[in-house]
Amino acid sequence: MPATTSDLGRVWAWLVAGDPEYGWIGRLLGTAVVLVMLMTSEVPPEAGWAWVPLGAATACWLFFVVADARVRGWPAVALTAGAAAAATAGFATAGFTPVDASGLAIAFTCLVMLIVHPAVRPLAAVAITVVVSALLIAATLLPTTMPAPGDGPQRATVIVATTAIVLLSGLLRRTHQRRAAETAALLEQTRAAQDERARAAALEERTRIARELHDVLAHSLGALGIQLEVAEALLAEHGDRDAALERVSRSRRLAADGLVEARAAVAALRRDALPLPDALTELAVEHARDRLGDPPEVDVVGRPRPIRAAVEVALAGTVREAFVNAARHAPGAELSVVLTFRPGDVSVTVHNGSSTASPMRSSAPGHGLTGMRERLALVGGHLTAGPDGPGWTVVAEVPDA
Repeated sequence: MPATTSDLGRVWAWLVAGDPEYGWIGRLLGTAVVLVMLMTSEVPPEAGWAWVPLGAATACWLFFVVADARVRGWPAVALTAGAAAAATAGFATAGFTPVDASGLAIAFTCLVMLIVHPAVRPLAAVAITVVVSALLIAATLLPTTMPAPGDGPQRATVIVATTAIVLLSGLLRRTHQRRAAETAALLEQTRAAQDERARAAALEERTRIARELHDVLAHSLGALGIQLEVAEALLAEHGDRDAALERVSRSRRLAADGLVEARAAVAALRRDALPLPDALTELAVEHARDRLGDPPEVDVVGRPRPIRAAVEVALAGTVREAFVNAARHAPGAELSVVLTFRPGDVSVTVHNGSSTASPMRSSAPGHGLTGMRERLALVGGHLTAGPDGPGWTVVAEVPDA
């Protein structure tokens, strides 16, 4: 059965897993270089013992490939020993021919892997590379029985240049590895912070829902309790069934209104957030639909701008509470809303016209003003409310710095 694209993708992912230099793809490429150089090595018969350091270097490399993912410390030692053993192959051929290219290639293969290996300190990697390069240069400059003019100095120059390139690229790669590790750690911290913010936002959402339900139900249940107490007194003390029945009917309407307002509060909190002018306009439309009247006018003063979500929620909740109070205590009164954007703060003013009872003045303590003030205090704002001529005005101001 032919290999599928997904199978090839898994093989490639396995090869490049970890760092490319000392991951499996780097080990396999290095192994190919070492074995090819070993099989094509040209060692004269008179220097047959040169196969000993070359074989030892190959064995050290293979130990590194097999044990690097399983053993700590020793694979790096094996790379150091392999590079040094390959460098001594040049001394074995001294007196016969210039340093063998196989030893040179195997030594630098080990050095490349050693420099970028995370288990080796940078200074140790630099020191080992310099020592191995010095051994290679020393073997190159030894006299031979078949000298070639300028061959030794030229090879020494190549070794020095190769050493410089390997060291520079390896140290740069280590810097990249360190920055990649720092970036990964920062990314993990960012994810943890985002999770923490999400948990805090969920907690804040639950707190807002509890506060909104408290404000809505406190009005309804408080008024409901008063009406039922009056009905009980009318029946027990005066036997006035008609008046008691009227109180019970009023209690039923209060319970129904409270349920509608509670559902509206939860729905408003769960709905996708709108820009504040749009959110206030939608509240005005909902208020008019529930009361079968015309929606209040919402005027915007200043240039609208994005503000903090917590500020939007606090101001929208204050306006909704003001609408509820106006509808309960001044039914039919004309309402107006003014949203003002100023440098450094945002304010909302809700005004209702004349009525026989002031919205806040006839509310139980803590049900109206206290709930609004608590909501605004959480975002650093404050509330001003009171009679304004024949009507009532509520002003909520929040800094937006």
